[in-house]
Amino acid sequence: MDRPLVAVVLAGGTGTRLYPATSTDRPKQFRSFGGDRSLLARTVDRAGFADETYVLTRPDYADAVHDHAPGAGVLTEPEPKDTGPALVYAAHRIREQVGDCAILALPSDHLVEGDFATTARTAATVAVETEGLVTVGIEPTRPATGYGYIDPGPSADGYAPVERFVEKPDAETAESFLDAGYLWNAGIFAWTPAALLSAARDSPLAPLVAALDEGDPDRGFAAVESVSVDNAVLETADDVYVVPAGFDWDDIGSWDALGRILDTDADGNATLGDALAVDATNCVLATDGQVSVVGVEDLVVASFDGRTLVVPRDQAQRVRDVVARRRE
Repeated sequence: MDRPLVAVVLAGGTGTRLYPATSTDRPKQFRSFGGDRSLLARTVDRAGFADETYVLTRPDYADAVHDHAPGAGVLTEPEPKDTGPALVYAAHRIREQVGDCAILALPSDHLVEGDFATTARTAATVAVETEGLVTVGIEPTRPATGYGYIDPGPSADGYAPVERFVEKPDAETAESFLDAGYLWNAGIFAWTPAALLSAARDSPLAPLVAALDEGDPDRGFAAVESVSVDNAVLETADDVYVVPAGFDWDDIGSWDALGRILDTDADGNATLGDALAVDATNCVLATDGQVSVVGVEDLVVASFDGRTLVVPRDQAQRVRDVVARRRE
């Protein structure tokens, strides 16, 4: 590839579905969840092959980003409005600072095992050669209903055109996607600044691009709604491609995910902190104090800062409902 590769790590969210361990004051990316270093620090390390690395966050988190990722540059967006405005803003700023480059966009809350660099470099190369927008697709391991899916077209040279994106299907549809060869949309992207900004000009994010061109990001953010880059740009753009991942992946997006990434006891219980399970099966227990359960199954019990959540494990995605009600 004949231009610099710039990694931008998205670290402006809070991790709503991991309430009560996460909050605006204690966002998910600065926690370790069983590791010896924060999710953000591990993500920045994973991007170490890039020529430059930036972390995009909100102003209130900038000092913490410097602590967790001292070697990365920090970009602060005017306000958090999901990945659409965030990534358009990052592309514009990086083009100003670096010039013509390839951008690799990474969420800060994923766990990856294996050769991430090879897939990432391939995605960046495809983005440069096609002048398109590239996403990384994960081969599904289960019919997950909490992820978006990608329908890939015929593959050639290690990538495929995206036929369509499907958001969070029901269980029956997700099961059919496994048989049909669909991929999970991991939210890992590659593009050149020119390609993303050009596509965004034909999207609901057009007012933001215009305002950035005029040097007024605050006005641009005020002019657009919160929207993911998938919904705002990729689903309607031309020249969108997918590169299959050559690594193992998980998204720490909900409490149920801890049951997949933490060691479990003989009864399938995953624990984080001082947690005890007696005659219990398939539970996820997490605490910064002490939690005990007896004679239960398939539950999430999370207790942090004097706040406790109990939810059936198969309904862990509904934690967002709790956070929304408490905000009201």
